Amino acid sequence: MPSLPNILEPVPWGAPPSAQIVVPGSKSITNRALVLAALAEGVTELRGALWSEDTELMVEALRGLGYTIEVEADPGEAGNRHLRVTGRGSQVPAGGTRDQPVEVFVGLAGTAARFLPAMLCLGEGVYRVSGVDRMHERPQGALFSALRELGYTIEGERDDSHLPALIHGGGARPGAAATVCTTESSQFASALLLAGLVGGWQIDLADDSPNPYVQMTREQIASFPRDGGTVVIEPDASGGSYFWAADALPLPGGTGGDLSLKQNIEVLHWPGSGWQIDAEFPRFLPLPSTISRRDDLADSILTAMVVAPLGPGPVLFTELGRLRVQECERVQVMRSELTKCGATVEEEGDTLLIGSGDLHGADIDPHGDHRIAMCFAVLGLSVPGIRIHDPACVAKTFPLFFHKLHAPPPHGFGVELRDGAGAPWVPA
Repeated sequence: MPSLPNILEPVPWGAPPSAQIVVPGSKSITNRALVLAALAEGVTELRGALWSEDTELMVEALRGLGYTIEVEADPGEAGNRHLRVTGRGSQVPAGGTRDQPVEVFVGLAGTAARFLPAMLCLGEGVYRVSGVDRMHERPQGALFSALRELGYTIEGERDDSHLPALIHGGGARPGAAATVCTTESSQFASALLLAGLVGGWQIDLADDSPNPYVQMTREQIASFPRDGGTVVIEPDASGGSYFWAADALPLPGGTGGDLSLKQNIEVLHWPGSGWQIDAEFPRFLPLPSTISRRDDLADSILTAMVVAPLGPGPVLFTELGRLRVQECERVQVMRSELTKCGATVEEEGDTLLIGSGDLHGADIDPHGDHRIAMCFAVLGLSVPGIRIHDPACVAKTFPLFFHKLHAPPPHGFGVELRDGAGAPWVPA
């Protein structure tokens, strides 16, 4: 991954550039495709797959189990790779014993932490799945409960609901049924659907309301070549939201604008499959008075939050409960960091009411969260003095994000970035 200084401060632009930006592939689609390719027969080529911390963790976990995955550069986007996965169908590589399990490390990758335990149940033997400390705090209970309902043994080291855990593989169980709750994460249902394709499981959702990520999983399963072939990964809509938001920014020092798109910046190859709910983000500019995390936007709701103080009036963000159990406690962090910048923010239950204020620079602590860091970088294009600590955390899903800000138009914004000492930062 490219190195970044400990602090980066975007220098506000005088005016937005004319730019055409390419964003890397979708993390959600890439990691689903890796599991599906591993469970398929023959060789599957994933073209335009995201190459970031989360997808590298998935690749390394699969390789550690014994899968062959070849990695090639993508000449069209430096943040992508072409991946050739040799599938093994229902023959998931064997685990070890309870005393000497096969180790599977997932870092802070939520998709890997949810998809792999379900997939490992299809093998034989024992696997130990672990991650970083924050991943051990994130919920797994609904997934583990459903896997136990299917007849598999899951042993949590700390409790029954978190990693690290021992996964006792038992092979396919055709006809086994389970119900899963998606209140805390839709990834639980997606994990069961992906592995259930080979396992022969019947999976029902406890929550009948439609979930865009579960629907993405269903549609990706339906379209995936089961005997090898080529799959093109579409660009990441959540990552694209930062560039659309930048196009809607008022000029530096301005507030109260309508945050409408100015048509200076275009995100190329914008996904039109309907798989990614965040592909709707441009439709939410200018911002409406209320935006729901459940019904309207997923991760890009954070992008809407960070530009809301620059708009004409308060915006109410609702149904934010899932944001509390992701890479950080995103509701609290957005409230604290926006307040540092002079915005008015009121938290009540799982809602944030964000209004304008006398915005100014501040030292931003993203709490290791890639999306928090990228959001405040966008704010820094309009508000001087936004100093983002630990900018390298963007490696989770968008390692070259700051490089794209810095790159000259039309493929970047040509933004000056300064390090913690105030010196211009130049990418190596």
